[in-house]
Amino acid sequence: MSNSESTTGREQPISEPNEQISESLGDATQRPSIWELALPSILGNLSYTIVGMVQTKFVGELGPQALAAVGAGQRVMFAMLAVLMAVSAGTTALVARAWGAGDYEEASRVTMASLVLGGSLAAVVAVLGFLFAGSMAGVFGLDDETLAMATLNIRWLSFFNIAFAGMLILSAALRASGDAWSPLWISAGINVLNLPLLYAFIFGRWGMPEMGVAGAAVAAGIAFSLGTLVLLTLWVRQKFRVRHVSGGWWRRQRLKQLVDIGYPAALEQGVFQLGFFIFLIVIGNNYGTEAFAAYNIGVNILAVCMTVGFGFSIAGSTLVGQHLGAKDFAGAVRSGWRSMYLAIASMGLIGLAVMIYAQALAKYFIGSGDLTIEYTVQFIYVLGAMMPLLAVEFAIGGALRGAGDTRFPLIATILGLLVMRCGLAAVAAYLGLPVIWVYAALVGDYILKGALLIWRFRQGRWKTIIPENPVY
Repeated sequence: MSNSESTTGREQPISEPNEQISESLGDATQRPSIWELALPSILGNLSYTIVGMVQTKFVGELGPQALAAVGAGQRVMFAMLAVLMAVSAGTTALVARAWGAGDYEEASRVTMASLVLGGSLAAVVAVLGFLFAGSMAGVFGLDDETLAMATLNIRWLSFFNIAFAGMLILSAALRASGDAWSPLWISAGINVLNLPLLYAFIFGRWGMPEMGVAGAAVAAGIAFSLGTLVLLTLWVRQKFRVRHVSGGWWRRQRLKQLVDIGYPAALEQGVFQLGFFIFLIVIGNNYGTEAFAAYNIGVNILAVCMTVGFGFSIAGSTLVGQHLGAKDFAGAVRSGWRSMYLAIASMGLIGLAVMIYAQALAKYFIGSGDLTIEYTVQFIYVLGAMMPLLAVEFAIGGALRGAGDTRFPLIATILGLLVMRCGLAAVAAYLGLPVIWVYAALVGDYILKGALLIWRFRQGRWKTIIPENPVY
């Protein structure tokens, strides 16, 4: 990395020498604790979860069709973000590895390369999303009115896709360096702004147009655009530990590593979204709008559990990558297991609490609609019970990705989601079983994925996925 670069002269030095950066940041061997990384990530994503719940409440006042349209739009948007999640996975692995090795220059160059690559891909995806929004939303078997709302929602989300990309990738780089607090403050500002914008654009308040479902996308897009602008401005002004660089970042080998680590993550996200598409198509075409809406409402209600899991996933990814960069393999193993145990305990307790109050929560978010409430409660029971297994997927999957092992989580997702979940759901629908049996297909999915990921982590091959000291 930096040693070979400085001797060959192939890289342009960044504005602050590596030695000065090292002195300002302290000893690179001192790793943050799991909680130091997980807590700000949990709080930041919890703020997004709260906004999501408020959005569900606001849109719920427009009826089950509006909720189904938002759910369909979100699912398509997550599919479009798959390529950005791939770049983010490569960013996390390479920045954490460089940071653990004390090579702060390389961490900064990876960040710049990731932003350029991610922004370019985001622009392409945005155009495709805008042009084919109706076709993508149409696969869910929604009625005409719901389909029209979902299409408009997707087009507005596509319009702001580059802003989402900037926030996602730069936040990933900061967390990989051990700075999980800066993304938290930016996230908090985004969500504080998002809440009044939701109210204004959904219902047409304070002089804003009444946009209904599309208003949720516009509110999120404006808030994220401003947040990303602030984050990028601070980064360019060298306010973060990962520095802005203007040259030396465009190297074929560096971009190749980003792609090599990222493309399995992209495929995994693609498989995720394909699996969810198939799963929701089975629900929408066989059980109606109420069952479709119930799935999305239940996911939003239990999102707080997933927020906690995502925090431990970030902690595991960062610490495993940093320990491997420092060649501390035992420390990398300990970080992965500790992240998993803490995630299981935290997500399991929260999931249990949500299950206990499932009926009251469903009535609060839906209001009227007895059948939708009934389906939502059924789904909460199924997904809530699976939280400990989902914790394994978050924590151990994150640890593997932090090591650069993105291929095996892809295999686990194919077998768990596409084969197990979608297969069981299709069988249940074919046999004409109640929708709760389709929801219960999640059980087979999470059991299989959890077992496969634990086996892979115990095997230890992930320790040598990324070659030592690559020369750019």
